[in-house]
Amino acid sequence: MKNLYPLLFLVLVYGSTFAQRVLEGESAVTTNSTVTVKGKIIPYTATAGTQPVWNAEGKPIASLFYTYYERSDIKDKASRPLIFSYNGGPGSASVWMHVAYTGPRILEIDKEGYPVQPYGVKENPHSILDVADIVYIDPVNTGYSRILDKDAKREEFFGVNADIKYLAEWMTTFVSRKNRWQSPKYLIGESYGTTRVSGLALELQNAQWMYLNGVILVSPTGLGINRGDQVEAANRLPYFTAAAWYQKALPQELQRRDLTDLLPEVEEYTINEVLPAMARGGFLADAKRKQVAAKMAYYSGISDKVILQHNLDVPTAFFWKELLRDKGYTVGRLDSRYLGIDRKDAGDRPDYNSELTSWLHSFTPAINYYLREVLKYKTDVKYNMFGPVNPWDRSNDNTGVNLRQAMAANPYLNVMFQCGYFDGATTYFEAKYTMWQLDPSGKLKDRFRFEGYRSGHMMYLREEDLATSNEHIRDFILKSTPKKGQPAKY
Repeated sequence: MKNLYPLLFLVLVYGSTFAQRVLEGESAVTTNSTVTVKGKIIPYTATAGTQPVWNAEGKPIASLFYTYYERSDIKDKASRPLIFSYNGGPGSASVWMHVAYTGPRILEIDKEGYPVQPYGVKENPHSILDVADIVYIDPVNTGYSRILDKDAKREEFFGVNADIKYLAEWMTTFVSRKNRWQSPKYLIGESYGTTRVSGLALELQNAQWMYLNGVILVSPTGLGINRGDQVEAANRLPYFTAAAWYQKALPQELQRRDLTDLLPEVEEYTINEVLPAMARGGFLADAKRKQVAAKMAYYSGISDKVILQHNLDVPTAFFWKELLRDKGYTVGRLDSRYLGIDRKDAGDRPDYNSELTSWLHSFTPAINYYLREVLKYKTDVKYNMFGPVNPWDRSNDNTGVNLRQAMAANPYLNVMFQCGYFDGATTYFEAKYTMWQLDPSGKLKDRFRFEGYRSGHMMYLREEDLATSNEHIRDFILKSTPKKGQPAKY
């Protein structure tokens, strides 16, 4: 009995602490604050909380963490746009756009996006909160979001279509609880988040009867559009040019030109020469093969020798290793402005992603500090920057086709692409190609918009692009919000 008392003491003292590592299915903490945007003080409430995911029997099987920013000096919510924001991965929390892009607070970094200390957050003078309310959502196993029911099947959450289905249900409940059915609604997704929001556009429309005004695709994936190996390989060249231009690896006559003057020329060469050459494969005449390789070398900053060794099909991983190999550096995958140092210069791919380690360096302390100390959401649950979501079912990805269908059925729906020229994972020219292929008829092309930036995957990390890209979103929202009484019809 004597030894039992210390055990009871430990249970009493630490039991509640251990319990806090289990996510609450329902919770909410609201704070009040202001942010100055375009010289005007914007008052707002910030609600950090959780809302359940229910199964068909009405049982809570998971809970999603969200942060909801609502401008507090607007009485007419019927005309106030609402934006749902998702990041990607799959498996990534919605931290990136939350505290670096559109929200009222952004992390402390330098003007080009590199970490600085002390870590922290500051006001975002470019936030879109002046024109729209925003909710940032962490899918299951990302951020604080977790599965609650130990018997729930992972297949209910971790796949292209499962992800879209349960998030659409969750969003419908959120809109009802917050009384936002009358509001114009928008989705913004980054990277795999673009797959997510493209699919959600049709799922919300067909299964939840919720119609959108706009979808914003930041650094988009291929959205399930089949392009074939040859098209995918050819489409890399404009990105190679952009990265080489930034790293001053191009011939001087190209290096002296402005990037946005140079890239259209390379895009035309890609479509008119590189793609047809790759289509001929091994039957391409030797003289033509050497000619194309020489021009690709001219535009890419790597030698025609290695291009020929790859049969014109140079993998992006090899490019990241090769471009500055003679200088002892690699370039970043998601943002080729970043440099890395490998254990050895030999090899066909970098040892690590130099840009991602830099971003985690600054984002992780910022979001953990911000949620606990500024938004006052206290929990011992670990905030997953990247969570365990594999295996992810990528089958039946028809998200691009579904987005087009949603646009066709909803005359209000517009789409904007935002891409960084130095992104080597979801390249800007692949995004252009995706946009061209979304509606083969061309009948919807006036409702698409493309914007490019002199940065990478997270173009908003560069101070100049943070201002410009948010202004583009602001303009997109204002132009795609119909006037009062304007009918949705062709």
